[in-house]
Order: sequence, then structure tokens, then C-alpha cells
Amino acid sequence: MAKCIMVQGTMSGAGKSLIVTALCRIFKQDGYRVAPFKSQNMALNSFVTKDGFEMGRAQAVQAYAAGLEPDVRMNPILLKPSSETGSQVILNGRIYAQLGAVDYYNRKKQLLPEVVKAYESLAKENEIIVIEGAGSPAEINLRKDDIVNMGLAEVLDAKVLLVGDIDPGGVFAQLYGTVMLLSEKERERIAGLIINKFRGDPKLLKPGLKQLTELTGLPVFGVIPFTSVKIEEEDSLSDELKITTHDKPIDIAIIRLPFISNYTDFTVIEQSKLMGIRYVTESLSLGRPDLIILPGSKSTINDLNWLRETGLEQAILALYQNGSELLGICGGYQMLGNRLLDPETCEEAEGLGLLPVDTEFLSKKTTRQVIGEIAQGSFAGAKIKGYEIHTGRTTFAGERFFSRLRIESAGKGSESEIEDGCIGENVYGTYVHGLFDSGELIERMTEHFMRKRGLPFVAAKAASTDNETERGEKSRDFRAFQEEQYDILADAVRNNIDLKRIYRELHIN
Repeated sequence: MAKCIMVQGTMSGAGKSLIVTALCRIFKQDGYRVAPFKSQNMALNSFVTKDGFEMGRAQAVQAYAAGLEPDVRMNPILLKPSSETGSQVILNGRIYAQLGAVDYYNRKKQLLPEVVKAYESLAKENEIIVIEGAGSPAEINLRKDDIVNMGLAEVLDAKVLLVGDIDPGGVFAQLYGTVMLLSEKERERIAGLIINKFRGDPKLLKPGLKQLTELTGLPVFGVIPFTSVKIEEEDSLSDELKITTHDKPIDIAIIRLPFISNYTDFTVIEQSKLMGIRYVTESLSLGRPDLIILPGSKSTINDLNWLRETGLEQAILALYQNGSELLGICGGYQMLGNRLLDPETCEEAEGLGLLPVDTEFLSKKTTRQVIGEIAQGSFAGAKIKGYEIHTGRTTFAGERFFSRLRIESAGKGSESEIEDGCIGENVYGTYVHGLFDSGELIERMTEHFMRKRGLPFVAAKAASTDNETERGEKSRDFRAFQEEQYDILADAVRNNIDLKRIYRELHIN
């Protein structure tokens, strides 16, 4: 049975996901079979496993850092907010229920056996499990029936590393306050403290670290420097969503919907030399982009209504008439159509009317990995590989579909071929998340928009990677880029944390 260590944070956004990712990579580098685990995740960025199960994207990222294929056992409960007070509850990769916050709180203890079952199954196959908490263990109003922080640590007999974020200030108060709000029994589970995202000379922290240890009785295991890595994050606190400007020649405006999902689709575009992304929430900030992207949504009709209330719909349509192109992904694709119908809630809405498609929402969710290529239009021939997560069934009256795909199943190879999405005049719709990750679509888009703008462009085959003046864009597989980023993160943590002490807590010599 695997040894385990748990990473908890003083608050959401403290960096516990990245610390778990780093530890998974470090233990893998040191030759151990290691897996991540998070009992309950709340996020709209999800991932589909090869066998078609849905899980938190952060745990998928951590799995790749550990050298594993993502497995739904790594995140048995996923909460996907669909309103201000309710969420779709995903249990073991499948829809369990739609519950309000109070209803879920009253029911979650019933789900603990499923959590333990998933953990024990993983623990039999690995030597180390790195467990991630959720939010803060000091939410004393939620202590009863806790299955994500100290409650889970007790069930699994896990020692805890408590992480605080120094970047916004107040890290000593964060850590001290969190420790003091825990019961004596809970405090005994904390092995040590970690200060994350530090900028500056660590020597300046020494007096504070000494006093923090004296006040809490807990050692500081490390001060992790602010490290510039591009590793996908899981929630709306991500700095990625705060990008509002860039200095690249091709301008891509992504509409930041209130219920935006899987915005990690666009992380890879940030690595482009020529295409820049920015997130937009109001019509005055739209400018004159080359491409407007309507991303995925967990509440498509609500987000469509928001587009209208903010004036963004009118502004988008005006820009489209003046030459901007449009791409809709998943919920964004549905919005570009004519009609959206939800029989369960009796809601109906008119779409933007730019694609000849209608969407009906069903109770059954489509979750699958796909591979194929764009079939028609300006980007035809680009290879794509990604996944689908949607409840909508979209039918279209036109003949121009976006891509031809093959459905992939673990251990079974390609099962069937399907046609995906729809293309209009400079408007594209698809259900495929992760379509940019192979790099080929980015290469085709770059060439298309550079030539459309009349800017100098060197085809990828001829472009020199060393000559920054050449207007070329070389295709690059995002997975290879991720592997580099995992190693950079692991080095930063390894060099600034007491790893020997962590191994001692794991009872590994």
C-alpha cells in the first residue's frame, strides 16, 4: 500500500495544485511510482480520460507530471458550478446529481466510501500518493463531515504540508491564523509549513520564519520562489483569465463568459510568437480583433443572455460584418447557431444565427477523446486531438462540417468516424476541446491571419527558430512543452524545499 502526503492551502489560489504537481514530478524523477489524488474538486476546467470519464483538469495535469495517464480515481468527485448556488456533481466520472450547495453539504458524507474506495485502489498500484486538499482547512463552518481537508487526512492517516501564498501579502497571518483555527488533533497532523510564490531575497524572511515557528510550533519546510511556468490551472482565480492585452501582430479576443469552462484550451496559444490572446468582458474592450472566440460554457443559455445584456452580442455581430472571424467551442459553438432548447427547464433561446445549427440539451453527457483533422475551410488539413464534454445534441442543415474525427477508447483503438461542428463564412463551430494542443491548427491560423493582414510571413518549414525577425510559426506539440514546464517547476521546488524531511514524513529513507 502506498505512503501518502497531503498538501493543503490557507486559501484557494495558494498554489497547492502546483506544489502537488511539483512533488509528483520530483517523486517520479527519484524513481517512485507516484499518483495524485483529490477527493473533491470544484472547477469548470475538466478533462476526459481515455475511457470516457470526466475528472478535474488539475489532476490530469498532475498525472502527466507523474508520468501516468489520467485516471478518474484520482478525482472521484468533481463539482461543476452551473449557477451561483448549484453545481452538477460528477461522481467517478459520471453525472450523479444536480445539487444546491446546502443539499450537497448534507449529502457529501454519504460519498466518503466512494472516495476511500478510489484512493485505496490507487494506493495498491503506487508507492506514493500526493493528496491535494480544497480551499482551506480553517473553514470552521464546514468542519463537520469534511471529506476534503483534515477530515480526509484523518481517514487516510496523512501528514499535511500547509501552503501559504506570500504574493498578495499577509502570509504569516494566513499560516498562523489557519493553524490556530484548527483543533489540537488537526494541528498534530501538520508536518510543516510552506511559503509559496516569494519574490526577493529569502534572507529577509528569516526573522518572520523564526517567529512563525515559535508561535505555531511547526517548522517551515521551504520558501518556494515565484516561478514562471505555463502549467494549466483549474479555476477562475487563474492569472490567465486576467490577460487583457498583448503586443503580437495577430489579435485574438476570447469572451470571458460568467460560466466559462475549459479556458485551458487557449493556454497553448500564449506560446505563439505571432498570435496574442486577451480576455474580454465588455463591448468597449473588444477593439478590432482578427478572431473572436466564444469558449465553452457550463450554462450556455445563461451566458448567451449575458452576451445580450452586456451589449457584447451586438458588438460581436458588428465586428463580424466588418471582417473579424469567429470561432465557437462547445457552448460557444451552440451560441453561434439558430436555436437552443432545454426541455428539462423549458428554456429556449435564439442563438447568434451565424451557423445553420440547432441544439437540444439532453440529460446524457457526451464525454470522449477524439482525434482527426479539420475537413474544410481556411484551416483544412490541420491535425487535431482533443476531447468532447457536452450535453447538447446539435443538428445542422448545412453541408460544411468543421472536422472529421475518430473516437478513441482505451485499449480498443479507433472505433468509429464522426463529423464534428459546422463552418460558415469566416465562422467556425466545434465541440472539440484541446484542438490547439497539437500545434498544427495554430500554424494554419497564423499563416491565414498574417496573409489576410498583408503582413510578411515565412512558412513554418522555412522559418528559422533562431531568427526572431522572421514571421514564421513553427508547429509544436503542447505535451512536449508541458513536459519541459514540469521539470522547471520540479527544479524550483526541489532546490527550495526540505525534501529529506518530506521523505522522513513518508517513512522513506
